[in-house]
Amino acid sequence: MMKTPKLLPWYARKAGVSIERATALWHKAVREATAETGWVGTSEYWGEATSSFLRLLEEERDSFCAPHVTPFVRTQNRLWRLPLTAMEDMFAAFSANWQRHDGTSRKAA
Repeated sequence: MMKTPKLLPWYARKAGVSIERATALWHKAVREATAETGWVGTSEYWGEATSSFLRLLEEERDSFCAPHVTPFVRTQNRLWRLPLTAMEDMFAAFSANWQRHDGTSRKAA
């Protein structure tokens, strides 16, 4: 039985798949890497196995019917912060204008 990478549970959790499914995808990636490179244990082999595993995880994650709400939440966060950002810019402009017309001359050193 081939060992799985130590980061496999992390990758599985990040992709939202079970560890058992991630293990099955790892074994499939190893088989693909063996067929692709023809050698076992080289750096090219492990690189191919890892990239194939990440691709398979991505495909598995994309096959879920769960909606991706992250872009929506980010947009809502930006819209919520928009008045605060505008007020901050306005105060910075007022401050720069006040310092410019203060009457005291400030020369650069």
